[in-house]
Order: sequence, then structure tokens, then C-alpha cells
Amino acid sequence: MIATIKFNSKTFRIDLTQPLDISIPLKGGASNINAWYLDSPEIKPHQEDGFIGKVSEGAPVNFNDVFFNPHSHVTHTECLGHITKAFNSINQNLNTYFFLTEVITVAPEKQGDDFVISDKQLRYALGNKKRDALVIRTIPNLETKRSVDYSNTNPPYLLQEATKYLVDKGINHLLIDLPSVDREKDDGKLLSHKAFWDVDGQPRKSATITEFIYVPNTVEDGCYFLNLQVAPFENDASPSRPVLYKPLD
Repeated sequence: MIATIKFNSKTFRIDLTQPLDISIPLKGGASNINAWYLDSPEIKPHQEDGFIGKVSEGAPVNFNDVFFNPHSHVTHTECLGHITKAFNSINQNLNTYFFLTEVITVAPEKQGDDFVISDKQLRYALGNKKRDALVIRTIPNLETKRSVDYSNTNPPYLLQEATKYLVDKGINHLLIDLPSVDREKDDGKLLSHKAFWDVDGQPRKSATITEFIYVPNTVEDGCYFLNLQVAPFENDASPSRPVLYKPLD
């Protein structure tokens, strides 16, 4: 099935039968991705008054309880409500779902004890391209990204200057294969989050950050259309399923 999309007066065609899913699914147990010092998520049959919600245990249906945190356990999309006193819901603030997107691959640079993504690297990768969204794949890009526990590992992150550059470039939706755009332990400064949403200026309510994606090595750098769907949670963040489509033209 071929769909036609217009962006900035230019027409693109995409094949809806060729999706490239860059989400990491939620599964119960220690093999699930994790961060922020939480226990593993749980998916288990509901039990109550002798009832066990599992067909193999005699129940008519499988009826599982799911315990997880979207920031720690799954690909998720967050809005500025993640860092504001006032409640802001991703379900209310994200209301369009297709975006012209650039996929780039970046090798974080050593800076002191950290590995960081700089504005210089992003300038080189993006050049004069105009995009709504940006997908950042970091290297090394191993399959273990789907199951690693990032707690107390000081993962790479974006420098504040890099995030400001993306805002100036008009990037409204930032997707990255790391647990956060900020340093794991930064005393609550959250410099990149604050810069991206401009919380001290004119807050960008429609802008989103998606963390914990995984971009397979078979997906080439370049231009795509992104379909960004979130579960309808009235929360600052929600599990999400970002899907890429390569333009045919």
C-alpha cells in the first residue's frame, strides 16, 4: 500500500507495508531493558480469592497484571510534563503522528569521565537539512541495547549546546537509543531536557523526547517518515512505538 505525504510543499511516497520498527518491547523479568535503579518489570497472572488468571491454571482467559515504569523499562515518549510542576500529559500534547525525520549515527566523544554528543557532531550530521524529527543511533550499536541495565553506568548524553542547536534547527521530536538525553547523575540540573522544552522561556508543549529506542544496523542513515504512536496514558510519559518509513522517491 503506497501513501502520499506532503511536507513543505514537497510530495513523498511511502510503502506502508515496509515499516521499520525502532521500539524496544516490554517483557517481564531481568532480561528487559532497565535504568534508574528500579527492579525489573513484572508481567504475571492476576491472583485473587483463589483465582489465577492463566488458562493453563484453569482460568477461562489469561489475565495478567503488568508492573513497570515507562521511563525505566520500555521505549517511551515524554513531554515537558516530565520536568514541570504543572501537570502536562503526553496524551494531550502529542496530537499529530507523522514527521519528516533524519536518522543519524553518532559516536559519543570522550569528555572527562563522560561520553557526550556535541553540537559539532550534530551540525556535521544534519548540515542544511530541514526536519521535524531526529533519530540518533549511537555506536557501538549492539543487540544488548535491547536488554542492558543502565543503572550506575553513566551512559552517554547530549551536551546542552547540542540540544539548543536542535531546537534552533526546528527539531520538535528527538529520539535517542539511550536512557536519557541528560547525564545519569547531574544533581537534578536536567540541562538538555530544559533546553529542548525551553521551560524557562516559551515552553514547547508539542515537542517530545523519545528514549530507549533501538535502530538496527540494517537501517541506513538518511531521510525517513516517522510514525510516532503512544499508548493513551494521561501521564508525562507513555510507552511508544516509533516506526520509520523510507521514502520511495
